[in-house]
Amino acid sequence: MKWSILTAFVVLVCASSVLAQGTKAKDAVKKVSASFVPAEAKPGQTVTLKIVVELAPGYHTYPVSQPSPEAKFSANKITFPISGTVVFVGDIVDPVQPKVKKLEDFELYVYPGGGTWIRKAVVLPNAKAGAGTAKVQFKLLVCDDDNCFPPKTIDLEATLKVLDGPGVVIESRYKDEVEKAGKK
Repeated sequence: MKWSILTAFVVLVCASSVLAQGTKAKDAVKKVSASFVPAEAKPGQTVTLKIVVELAPGYHTYPVSQPSPEAKFSANKITFPISGTVVFVGDIVDPVQPKVKKLEDFELYVYPGGGTWIRKAVVLPNAKAGAGTAKVQFKLLVCDDDNCFPPKTIDLEATLKVLDGPGVVIESRYKDEVEKAGKK
């Protein structure tokens, strides 16, 4: 009988800890959104996808790419679609001006309060006029000074109005990536 009461107590304590942490994690993330700039573009035009993360005070998140290999587990991950209205080109750009935490053997970049990640995209040359979307997955890691919550995958959708009329010439630096994506 003593064993089952002790076991029940331990389970209750652990469950309440998990529930409290779940509530805390939910409260840490104020907003996550994705949008294209400009919101209207012609076929062939380059646009910028902006992913904005807003966290409550006392919480921080991480870049997609840490400067030290030892910090690779303290990073967010963004997955981009391989088909749709746009072709994502170039690399993801992490928010500017990270706070640098110096640990024993390496540095760790953090973003108190969140940040804005960007990536360029080119409207497909054969895109039809009208509304288009891009669905992106953001695997977000959020921590406070003492704990990190399990990463949460957030499905985001950014809309873009493809304008009617003649397309524009694709920027030369992205031309190969767009052509390669068109062959898939």
